[in-house]
Parts: sequence; C-alpha cells; structure tokens
Amino acid sequence: MNKTININLGGVFFHIDEIAYQKLKNYLDAIRRSLSDDPKGRDEIITDIESRIGELLSEKVKDVRQVINEKDIDEVVEIMGKPEDYMVDDELFNDDNYSSYSSKRSKKLYRDGDDKFLGGVSSGMAHYFNVDVIWIRLAWLIAAFGFGFGFIVYPILWILLPQANTTAEKLEMEGEDVNISNIEKKIRDEISDASTRVKNGIEDVSEKVKNADYQKYRSKAKSGTQDIVETLGKIFSTFFMIIGKFIGVLLIIISITTILALIIGLFTVGSLDFIHEGWFYQNSLFFNNSGLPIWIVSIIAFILVAIPFFFLFSLGLRILSNNTKSIGKVANLSLLGIWLVAMMFAIFFGTKQFMESAFDGSVTNKQEINLTENDTIKIKLVDNDKISNNMVLRREYGYKVVFDENDNDIIYSNNIRLNIHASDSEEIIVKTRKKSDGKSKEDARDKAREMRYDFQLDNNDLKLNGYFLTEVINKFRSQKVYIDIFIPVGQVMYLDKSTRTFLYDVDNIQDIYDRDMPKHYYKMTEEGLDCLDCNDWESEDVDVSVDESFNMKIDKKGVHIEIKDDQNEKAEVKIDENGIRIEKIKDSI
Repeated sequence: MNKTININLGGVFFHIDEIAYQKLKNYLDAIRRSLSDDPKGRDEIITDIESRIGELLSEKVKDVRQVINEKDIDEVVEIMGKPEDYMVDDELFNDDNYSSYSSKRSKKLYRDGDDKFLGGVSSGMAHYFNVDVIWIRLAWLIAAFGFGFGFIVYPILWILLPQANTTAEKLEMEGEDVNISNIEKKIRDEISDASTRVKNGIEDVSEKVKNADYQKYRSKAKSGTQDIVETLGKIFSTFFMIIGKFIGVLLIIISITTILALIIGLFTVGSLDFIHEGWFYQNSLFFNNSGLPIWIVSIIAFILVAIPFFFLFSLGLRILSNNTKSIGKVANLSLLGIWLVAMMFAIFFGTKQFMESAFDGSVTNKQEINLTENDTIKIKLVDNDKISNNMVLRREYGYKVVFDENDNDIIYSNNIRLNIHASDSEEIIVKTRKKSDGKSKEDARDKAREMRYDFQLDNNDLKLNGYFLTEVINKFRSQKVYIDIFIPVGQVMYLDKSTRTFLYDVDNIQDIYDRDMPKHYYKMTEEGLDCLDCNDWESEDVDVSVDESFNMKIDKKGVHIEIKDDQNEKAEVKIDENGIRIEKIKDSI
C-alpha cells in the first residue's frame, strides 16, 4: 500500500502516489542541477518544464480521482528526456549537438505577442504556415478592403486564438518539441536578446549622459512647459505614424487593384488582337495608326503603368513593416531600364500615331442643278440598303467597317452636315466638301479625294447620299462631308423628313429649329428660308384657364399669366422677347 500525495504542477492539481512523487521530485532536482550556475532564467526554465509535465500528465488522467503512478512518470521522462542525455550548457546549442535531438512536432495555432501589429494573429499564422508574416498581413488587407470579410474574421480569430505566453506554448507555435533542451534554448535566446537590448540601451544612455549639457538640462527641468511640449510631440508622432500606416495600406490596395485590372484588361485586349478576332481586329486596324500590333501596345502600356505601381506596392510594404526585404539593387535597376525602354517606344510610336492625323485637308466640288422654271425642288437623303444595316437613316459621328457590293471591306460613315443658303445666281448649286486628316497637307487632301460621295437629280427630287465611303487602308482620319445647297431667291423647296438629323444651322425667317424644319415647304428669300405652311404652327395659341382666379395664355408673342385674389387684386406675369415682367394691378369699381 502506497501513500498518496496531492501536488500542484503547472497550475494543475494531481493525486500521485509516494513512489511516483519521489521519482518526479528527483527528476526535477536533477534538471535543476544540470542547469548552469548562472541563475538567469533558471526559475523560468523550471516553471516551463513543470507546466509541460503538467500538460502531459493531464492527458493521462481520465478521472479527477485517478492517481499518477510510477509508470506515468517514466513515460513523461521518456518524452521530456533525461538530464544526463543532454549537455545543458552553451555547447548544447551548436548545430551538430542540437540537430540530433530536434524533431519537429505538429504545430499549434497561437497569437504571437512578441511580433504583433494588431493582436498578433498574422504572426501566429505565419509561424503555423511557415511563411513571412508580411504576406499574411497583406492577405488580410486584401480580405478586408478587397472582399470585406476580413473585418469580421480577424476580430473573431483575435478573440478565439490564445496568445503564446509561456515558453512551451511558443515552442508549440513554432512546431518544436517541448523538452528540456528546447525550453532552455528558447529561454536563453530570449534572455540574450533582452540583454542585448538592455546593453545597447545602457550604452546609449551612457553616451547621452557623458555628452550631456547639465546646465541646459537643469534649466529645462525647471520648466514644466517642456514636459507638455514633449508629451504633445509624442502624441503627434503617434498620430502621424497611424496616418503613415493608413497611407501604406492605401498604396498596397491601389497598387494591387491597378495591376490586377491591367493584367485582366490588357491581356484580354492583346489576346483578341493576337488571335485576330473579327470585330476587334478590324476596328483596331481602323484606329491604330502607329504601325504596332495592339498586343505589343498592350505590353508596352502594362510595363509603363505596372512598374510604377509595383514600386508603390513595395513602398506600402516598407511603410507597414520595417522588416520587409528589398528585391535588390540589380532588380530595381533592371525594372527601371525596362520601363525606360518601354517609355521610349511609347514616345516614338505615340508621336507617329499623332502625326498621322496632325494636318487636315479638304476637296471641294460644285455642280449646277437645272430645274424647270417655277418647279418645286424636293431635298431628301438616301441610304444604300446593300451595304448598310441602318434601321433609320440619321447623322452619326461614328465609323464602321462594312462590305461593299464586291464583298470587300470598306469604311462607312453618316458624318454628313447639310446647309442651305441663298444663291447669287439663278442656278441651283450643290457644293460638296470632303474633309480628312493626314500626316501632311498633301496626304490629307489625297485621303479626302479618295472618299466616295455622290448625289443625283431624279425629276425634281434632289437625292443626296446620307453616307460616304472610303477604303479601310485610309483608317480613321476624322473624315466628314459638308453639303451646301445654294437656292436662288424665289425658289420653292420641300425638305423631306430624312433631312431631320443632317440639317446644320439653316437660316430661316421664323427661327425654326433644324429638327423641326423637315416636312414643310419653304421659299428662299434674301433673309433666308420662309416657311410657307408653318402659319398654323406659328400662330397656334394655348389658353389655359383653371378658374376665374388663374388664366394663362401662350402664343407667338410669348407667355401671359394673370392671377386674381379675393380682394380683386390682379398680378400679371409676361414673358416675351423683352424678358420677364411682373405687374400688380387693382381692378377699378
């Protein structure tokens, strides 16, 4: 029959028989004797070892009434290691000696309180996944500001994950065996780091004390204002540090977003051009005058934009963490060289693109139209149904590639402007001016001359093409056609509804808007066109009378509103070409 003893080991209460207790006590005493005479950290090492032994014994106890026996202690000793198996001094930490006893164990996820920016979650995850902590922090930034769920998950992990406080927990966090040698090594490293920091701090303080101007400091000590200024300085320093961290986060987010957008957008555009996708390939040829394929233009654009944003990304990382490693001077200079080469290509071919449309030129043609005396001329615009798929013919500023009657690619545009003027002669004259841009005046005129435009007189119907054509090789050069029709004074004409969107600032006596002029007859006068069938439209009056107190009349003279109140006082509002007038009139009895 063995005596049972109650012990507290690492904060955990156990029942242990007398033989097992004595064996455990001898084991701990042996460990204490094996440690060096230097008392630094000895108590902390023993405390961590006891905590680890307590954890191991807790795993074996299935019932609180269970008694720890000698076999349990032997198993714990086998896991922790015997003191005589280790050289528990500085030689222990040489690579040759230590490697024979280091065996990785499964890691546990903790928060690292020694390297924390906000809670230590990122540092703990970095230990667990064996990656640099900056990438974990960067992933959290993307999860928070890019997808939003980071703002929820991070605080939850902050609450649920325990912080690694003891040496055993720190070893578990790093995946190291929690045994005597590792515990002592960890504590010695921490003590060494602390000693170094303390030594450096003492040397710094000693240097400042040695070189101090005591008279100056005595005078400062007499002033309480100096303390306030220093405190405010610390506050402002902290504030600007927070602002700096926030700027670093913004730089990282903006840089990543921009680079990803460039990769997706420019890769898509370049791929469509590289595989000669029909619609995109045709239109890229139409607008691209630089001589470079679009996929090469995409690569140059990516280099010019992505490299500066990559450096902004690196700057953001440096702002967030001083431990961020640089990619190296060679890599930085290489990226700068690539960017400069891309910039030179961009300047050269960008200048070429601009110079292809630097000058403008035009070609003008005049043709007389002979009509029977006193006949009315009807003006209309027509389309070519064989090459156009327009549902409604209207002026448009765009250009598109269509197939002509011979199934060849050709540029089609409705960019045409029509104007009507009074003629000095007795003849009707149609003047067409075709305009284009080019790399020189001669080149612009040549491209304008190659534009195809025509019209014809069918009886008394003047049919003007509502489109023009030009070869695809001429590309986009801001081509357009101006049509000016000169009508003799006294000639009557009719504007077809097809002219509605093509009329451009046509003078008329009634000041009718261009879009309202079609579907009416006009007579040319020296002052401009005079509408012959717009009288009803011009003199149409609108009279709105809600009751005796309110009356509004709208006619060609303007707007007249009359309001009467209960005291027989009237107010009149008149809106006409002279402006707005408000008059107050009292009725006579």
